[in-house]
Amino acid sequence: MDQIAGADFLQLDPSTAPARGLTDWLADALRTAIADGKLTPGTRFPPTRMLAGELGVSRGVVVEAYRRLADEGLVSGHAGGGTRVLAQPVRLRRADPGPPVPSVSRLPRPRLPAGQGIDLSPGVPDLSSFPRSTWLRAERAVLAETSPDDLGYGDPRGHPRLRAALAPWLGRTRGLRIDPDDILVVAGVAQAVALLAQQLRGEGLDTIAVEDPGSRGAVDELEYWGLRPVPIPVDDDGIRVTELAASGAPSVFLTPAHQFPTGVVLGPHRRRELLEWDGELLIEDDYDAEYRYDRAPVPAMHPSAPDRIAYAGSTSKSLAPALRLGWVVAPARRRPGLVAAKHATDLGSPTLPQLVLARLLESGEYDRHVRLVRTRHRARRDALLEVLTAGMPGVRVSGVAAGLHLLVTLPEAADDVALADDLHDAGVLVHPVSWHRRLPGPPGLVLGYASHPPDRLRDAAATIARIARK
Repeated sequence: MDQIAGADFLQLDPSTAPARGLTDWLADALRTAIADGKLTPGTRFPPTRMLAGELGVSRGVVVEAYRRLADEGLVSGHAGGGTRVLAQPVRLRRADPGPPVPSVSRLPRPRLPAGQGIDLSPGVPDLSSFPRSTWLRAERAVLAETSPDDLGYGDPRGHPRLRAALAPWLGRTRGLRIDPDDILVVAGVAQAVALLAQQLRGEGLDTIAVEDPGSRGAVDELEYWGLRPVPIPVDDDGIRVTELAASGAPSVFLTPAHQFPTGVVLGPHRRRELLEWDGELLIEDDYDAEYRYDRAPVPAMHPSAPDRIAYAGSTSKSLAPALRLGWVVAPARRRPGLVAAKHATDLGSPTLPQLVLARLLESGEYDRHVRLVRTRHRARRDALLEVLTAGMPGVRVSGVAAGLHLLVTLPEAADDVALADDLHDAGVLVHPVSWHRRLPGPPGLVLGYASHPPDRLRDAAATIARIARK
C-alpha cells in the first residue's frame, strides 16, 4: 500500500494537543484511526522525521508514539521497512466461546467496542511480544532438517526431541527430577486437566478439592468432566490443609507456586502438611512460574511426592495460548492410561510446533525470550502498582512479586461485582474476585497487566481509583 504522508495525514492538528501531552495526543489519534478503520491493515506510517516536521514537534514525540503502538501489537516496524499497521488490531473481549482454560475465567460479560477501553482480565500474556522472527527462523531450520518420517503420525506421548529438551529444562528451572519418558506432551494445561479428570472419574472418584478463591476456569472445567469441586479456603500461606483433610476429597487442584488469584506462595509448613495428607492425587498447575520479580524462585512440589503429584505446565503464558503446547508429568502408574486417552483424543499433539519449541529450548532462545518479557512485565506491573497505591491509599494490593496479575482487596462493605460493572462502563474490564469464589470472603479486583504498555496501565489505574472512590 502506498505511503500516506504530509500535512494531510489523518488531518492531524497539533494545535489541538495539550501543551504537555503531545505524545499521548499523537498515540491516541493513531490508535483511534486504526480502531475505526481509517488506517487499514498494511498502511505505512510516515517516516518519523517527516511527520515530526509536518507537525512541528520533536522527532522523539513521533518515535515514542510509534513505539507505544508497537508495544500494543497494533503496528510493526523495522529498519528499512517503515512502520505498518498489522493485519489484525488487538480487540478487547470479555467472553470466549471455547472451553474454559485453567487460570483464565471465561464469563458472560459484555464486550467493549473494538479499540475502546482496556482489558485487564487476568491470564492474558503479552501477545505482542511473541518472538515471531525467532520462531520463524527455528521453524525454517526444523523444516529443513525434518525427515519425512517425522511428518507422519508420531508418538502420542510427544516427539522424543521435545521431551528430551523439556526434561533437563524442567529440572534446571523448576527442580523436577525426571526422564524424557516421564513427560506427556499435551494441548496446554487444559488438556492435562481434562485427561486427569476423566481418569479420576473412570476410577469412580467424583469429587476434587479446589482452592477458594481459585481459578474459575479450572473449576468450570473440572465440573464439565464430572468432578464436583469442593472449595477449600486459602489464606496468606496458601490452601488450608487441615480443612482439605476434613473435606474427605480424594484429590486436589492447586497453584502452589503463585496461587490464583491471591498470588500467595504455599508456605513450607503447608507443603509438609500436604505431603502427609492421605489423598489420591494432587494436580499442580504451574501456570506462570517463569515470571517472578521480587522474590527467589519457588520450586515445584512434584519432586517431593512424584508418586502422588501430577505436574502440569505450558507455553500459554510464556509464548502464546494459540500454540496449544503443554506438558504433564504424572505418577508412573497413571501414565499408560493418560497416554491411551491422549491417543484416543487426538492421536498426539502437532509435531512441527513441538520441534520448533525443542529447538528454542536447546539453543537457549526460549530462556532469552522469557528474560526479556520478564523485564517488560515488571515495568508494567510497576506502572499499575504505582498509580493504584497512590490513588487508593489503605487498600491492600497482593500478588505483586510474581506472575501476570495482582489482587486489590477492597473494604468489606464494597461490592466488587457492582464496581466491576461501573468500571466496564468507564472502559476498564476487570475481574471481581467474587467470580472466583464459592465461599464468603473479602471483595476485591483481579487485574491483569501483562498485555498493555505502562502508559495505558497508568490511565487504567487512575480510572479504577477514581471509580472506587465514588
